[in-house]
Amino acid sequence: MTSSWRRTLGNARSFVGNSMGGLRGGQSIASWVVAGTLAYFLWVKPSQDLKKEQEAKAALAAADPNGYIEKRKPIPDPQITGLVYGNKNRSDKPQD
Repeated sequence: MTSSWRRTLGNARSFVGNSMGGLRGGQSIASWVVAGTLAYFLWVKPSQDLKKEQEAKAALAAADPNGYIEKRKPIPDPQITGLVYGNKNRSDKPQD
């Protein structure tokens, strides 16, 4: 009876050890620390930062709807900049 639960515990430990790549002791702990750190900085932290930034923008826009300004450069009109053919020498002023 005593050997039954010991065998079960040993099998469970073997299963857990094998599922973690067969590493034991300090190697296993170090590899999990490295993997956890990488996962945090590659997935968790960027998503948290993005969420905080979106919440800050929403709070700013809700507090003063006319005071919120998007911080992106406007896209220039290709006709005014001369990127579209046939509009290079035309001015916006009407000629008298």
